[in-house]
Amino acid sequence: MKQDTKHKIIETGARIIHHKGYHHTGIQEVLTAAGVPKGSFYFYFKNKEDFGLHVIDFFNQMYLGMIDPILKNEALTAIEQLEGIFDFYISLFKELDFQCGCPIGNLSQEMGDLNPVFSDKLTQSVEVMAAVYRDLLEKAVSSGQADDRINTSQAAEFIVTSWHEALIKMKINRSIDPLKLHKRFILKLISAA
Repeated sequence: MKQDTKHKIIETGARIIHHKGYHHTGIQEVLTAAGVPKGSFYFYFKNKEDFGLHVIDFFNQMYLGMIDPILKNEALTAIEQLEGIFDFYISLFKELDFQCGCPIGNLSQEMGDLNPVFSDKLTQSVEVMAAVYRDLLEKAVSSGQADDRINTSQAAEFIVTSWHEALIKMKINRSIDPLKLHKRFILKLISAA
């Protein structure tokens, strides 16, 4: 029961932070939305910063959970899995009417240069994303699907960085086109052909 309450606070807070940002989300707002009394917050979290760090962990798990079926689909090649991840998020953001963007990207823009504790946690979070792409690229190179001259670590970092920029452009243009352009360029850049 106690862990359920903690998870409910984190999940509710994550949803609100994703829409409004960390600074514009109040503790009382989260507790009211979660239907949890205020005293419960300080039972589970030292302060709002501690809560925010738990939310980042939640976003990481959410990201990995969303792409897990694609990564576990052994019928797909590494390139098809990469393309599947792009297509999944292109479809998701279209359904979300081009809103919200990546919660880790949003928090990085909002908090990355303001709070060293958040900065360290967000750096680790971005590395989680990059590691997924690095692993896929290494598989693609070893199977001959991707250019063997690719530095897979740098390419993975570039995929994450350029994806976040594409999300920013998606939000301001209210169009999925920047995400499609990102996908097209990445697949062409890594192609072994």
